[in-house]
Amino acid sequence: MEKMDICEKISYIKGLADGLNLDTTTNEGKIISALIDLLEDVTAEICEIEDVCEEMGEQIDAVDEDLSLVEDIVYDEDEDDCCDCCDDDELYEIECPACHDTVYLDEDMLDEGGIECPNCGTPLEFDFDCDCDDCDCEDCTEAEEEKSEEE
Repeated sequence: MEKMDICEKISYIKGLADGLNLDTTTNEGKIISALIDLLEDVTAEICEIEDVCEEMGEQIDAVDEDLSLVEDIVYDEDEDDCCDCCDDDELYEIECPACHDTVYLDEDMLDEGGIECPNCGTPLEFDFDCDCDDCDCEDCTEAEEEKSEEE
């Protein structure tokens, strides 16, 4: 037998009670009738809540899809405007010449021009120049302006 949902169950119980021809003039009949009416009301509320939840779920899915499209537009534009060399989240890997330990650098560390090896303390110096062509991102534009001012 298939599992009945709550709406089907209350209809089944009401049918059973109707089939019993309960005497609603007795106290027991009044209580059973009142309980069945209460169950019908509760069931109607639950069914309505389920319908609203289903509709809200569909609306949330639609908003999620729209947000995904907005994120694609916003984040893809940012990525297209800047070259890969200026990605702030990118880490660069170098090897310390003294201890041969691998050191990971981010864009801020590269801008400093050097650090000490965290393993052995050897000063590590580096010059990171963007090697991309036709890049108009802020970091590359500033670097290009500084070069022009020096010349």
